[in-house]
Amino acid sequence: MITRNLGVLSVKDSASAPEAARHLEAEGWALVEGVLTPGEVAALTSEIDEIYDGHAPDTHRARTETDEFRYAILNDSPLCQKAIGHPAILETIEPLLGDDCHVIANTAWRNHAGHQGGPWHIDAGPHVPRPAGVPWPDEIPYPVFAVGMHLYLEDCPMEAGPTAVIAGSHKSGRVPDGGFQAETDPDYDGRPPVYLTAKAGDAAFFVSDTWHRGTPAEEGQRRYFLQAHYGRRDIAQRLLTTGEVNSLSDDAAGRAGTSREKTLVGLHPPFFYDG
Repeated sequence: MITRNLGVLSVKDSASAPEAARHLEAEGWALVEGVLTPGEVAALTSEIDEIYDGHAPDTHRARTETDEFRYAILNDSPLCQKAIGHPAILETIEPLLGDDCHVIANTAWRNHAGHQGGPWHIDAGPHVPRPAGVPWPDEIPYPVFAVGMHLYLEDCPMEAGPTAVIAGSHKSGRVPDGGFQAETDPDYDGRPPVYLTAKAGDAAFFVSDTWHRGTPAEEGQRRYFLQAHYGRRDIAQRLLTTGEVNSLSDDAAGRAGTSREKTLVGLHPPFFYDG
């Protein structure tokens, strides 16, 4: 566990951290039940529904053709902004990211009924890449740089295609076995997938390096949740693309001609957290 003192990170006794934070650090995932009350879920869902009805998908973001996503949603929803700062959420992530961590991406997901999920992947990293057969030493807590959180607006049983994770895989230093197009579930240390089934109002967490995927839903079943990614203070915020928000003058941006010149000054193509 870590905390920030006088501008620098220092080690903190993990015994004082909530169980969910310790589980997230050790296993790469955690589930906190009952973060929102039924009334809070209903109000949040209503506000997000209005955004789906009144805002077309961003045309320059990934997978807009499915109409499943609304990016940077805290900009349009006061209740989303309040929800992603809920004390039960912050007390789970702050011991791993520092008490000055911030939201780096915030997206509403309303998967279509019968959605097919997605491939095994990681969101960022691996932050300490290693070849197979080089284990992470147990006496050193694996560094966590970013954490994803799903705050469920509807119940998510197995039939709805919950997120699956491979516990402990955040320490692997590798992408999922078989790559992002693996046809079978990857194996890490002999551990099978854990399916993050949840009730409306629950919050699921996973470290960005953890191998995970959305699983296929049965016909007529969908997932509906508010997603936020949290990063350490030194991880750049990615609510908007670098083409929309950057630190460049118009002249400096205009001088960047090649793709490498653009990325060097911070003008990157949209990537995972950009939204």
